Amino acid sequence: MGHCTPKPGAAPEIPVGPPPAAALSGPEHAADLVWNPADMAASRQVLRDEHGDIEVGRILIDRFEWANRSGKDGYTFDGQAWWGGDIDKVWLKGEAEGTFNEGAESVEVQALWSHAIDPWFDLQLGLRQDFTRGPDRTYLVAGVQGLAPYWFEVDVSAFLSNKGDLSARAEAEYDLRITQSLILQPRVELDLAAQDVPELGIGSGLSTGELGVRLRYEIERQFAPYVGVQYERAFGDTADFRRAAGEKAGGWSFLVGIRSWF
Repeated sequence: MGHCTPKPGAAPEIPVGPPPAAALSGPEHAADLVWNPADMAASRQVLRDEHGDIEVGRILIDRFEWANRSGKDGYTFDGQAWWGGDIDKVWLKGEAEGTFNEGAESVEVQALWSHAIDPWFDLQLGLRQDFTRGPDRTYLVAGVQGLAPYWFEVDVSAFLSNKGDLSARAEAEYDLRITQSLILQPRVELDLAAQDVPELGIGSGLSTGELGVRLRYEIERQFAPYVGVQYERAFGDTADFRRAAGEKAGGWSFLVGIRSWF
């Protein structure tokens, strides 16, 4: 038919290949060829300071909830705060769980330095301090937090305690928008340990897991009450430690809570 044959006088096809060597032979900033390079460097620094090096922060109360666990009324708090620029930030994370009649079962605080390793993930290093009904522990923390493909929020950390205990935790959650204000959030959390820690009731391998779903309504973007259900289970030696202490290895919880940020 002749459709693929160039017409006489037609423009030649654009060649496909790397740029010529001459394209990369000039200075990094072409303006340095016209104006004083020192003046241009100072100008670029002002631009970064005023438009790209702005320090901002956020406080997020991700979960502040009442839970009915095996007939007992309990509570969970999970929050985090950060301050910094695009590349480096300081993070504070805190978690607490307990029952209203018996007080806090566990309190955890982390102080972390966070460094962006790409547009989606941050490397986080720092310290974690636990306050439990058993002996307290201090941990070194190394982890990665960010946004995985398909918009899954992921937080994976490894912990080395002052007693030499090695453990890890992986969390993932996803916001499924039913409407602009109604959001369904599935969430999963897994805890692992490299060895038994009987004084803390932790067994080696996969120690505990949580799988839950929360339905929240954003009255405003910064304030959203929610309801949900969650199944929590201990595995292996961790389940045996719980049974020996007269506790169940796992069960369902009904949740009512608030998510907020500012």
